[in-house]
Amino acid sequence: MATRTINIGLSDREREGSIGILNAALSNAYLLLIKTKKYHWDVVGPQFMTLHKLWEEHYQLLSLSVDEYAERIRMLGGYPVGTAAGFLKYATLNEDPGDILNATEMVTRLVNDHEEIICGLRSAIDKCSDDFHDVGNADFLTGQMEQHESMAWMLRSFIEGESVQSNGQVPSVSAVGIPAGV
Repeated sequence: MATRTINIGLSDREREGSIGILNAALSNAYLLLIKTKKYHWDVVGPQFMTLHKLWEEHYQLLSLSVDEYAERIRMLGGYPVGTAAGFLKYATLNEDPGDILNATEMVTRLVNDHEEIICGLRSAIDKCSDDFHDVGNADFLTGQMEQHESMAWMLRSFIEGESVQSNGQVPSVSAVGIPAGV
């Protein structure tokens, strides 16, 4: 049976380039999903309930995200990575097998992973847009990046909260809304 040519305004090279980018991003998102779920299971201590609930929300978002990546890849005529070996091959994130961490270490690793994904997505957005003329997937990746920025911010806020000591003063703000000294 012959395969129908896909005519969506992108050349085969452009579609294949976007598929590669999406599969790499899918692989990172899937590894982060696994790590978030593992930490959700392993967390103990006074922050247990807060982190347990937060990570449940995060892995649910990540689960939806990996499905969206796979569907975008299929829309372009490709096939998503769908095996653990494939995810490990294409991901830039590392697994931490056997590591049993305290809550702050877990949060720190997740922040680092989200930030790595954010940086990778910024580059992928430019490549999709500039090299592959694929503004649809650049826009999709922008939405994914914003989701990771939100999750990273929530996690960073948790860590920063441990070391912040309030002096009861609000930082001064300049006339243009930039905190003084910035």
